[in-house]
Amino acid sequence: MTRMTSNVTNYRIIVFAKAPIAGEVKTRLLSSMDAQTVTALYKQLVLHSLNTAVGSQVGSVELWGAPSIEHPFFLRCAEKFSVELHQQTEGDLGKRMAHAFGETLKKAPMALLIGSDCPSLTRDDLKEAKKILDQGSQAVIAPAEDGGYVLFGLRQFEPTLFEGISWGTSSVMEETRQHLRQLGWSWQELRQRWDVDRPEDVERLRREGYGHLTPF
Repeated sequence: MTRMTSNVTNYRIIVFAKAPIAGEVKTRLLSSMDAQTVTALYKQLVLHSLNTAVGSQVGSVELWGAPSIEHPFFLRCAEKFSVELHQQTEGDLGKRMAHAFGETLKKAPMALLIGSDCPSLTRDDLKEAKKILDQGSQAVIAPAEDGGYVLFGLRQFEPTLFEGISWGTSSVMEETRQHLRQLGWSWQELRQRWDVDRPEDVERLRREGYGHLTPF
């Protein structure tokens, strides 16, 4: 199911997010924070990600939600930011990313996919990613400090790109590089960024100027 609320442009930014259900988001933070506080923080991170995506003016923004885009928070986000709502498919992260890219690249020549837990990703990062794809690279990636990535951009879709990746491990980025090499694709990498997964990352939010995102 898709809710259409924004104008169509050539380029798309896909924002992945989970419904902010207490105890089901950012579970690694539950060792130091209660579920309601973690959920409140996650909402702020999603709002920040949408603000960054929309503010970059790179293209139309799509919020891809799970498990249901009918969650009231997603509906409020769609209204606040005038973004399209799309339902993530089931499966691991690779299957969900492949589905989102596959659907989006049917209607756009380029798509950038970002998560909702990386406040260090900037509007300029999104603009630079678009520029790289415009200049001919088939992919662009912003690596994460933990071995994954916080942004992935594509000009074309290949279903096998995200298959067989050890999701949730420190080898995600390197395994993805190997897949890109096997495909013979050209790609460039942006500056490494960090995301919010562990209790120490919450402290880092405050140290690095993102204290307004911590609702406590």
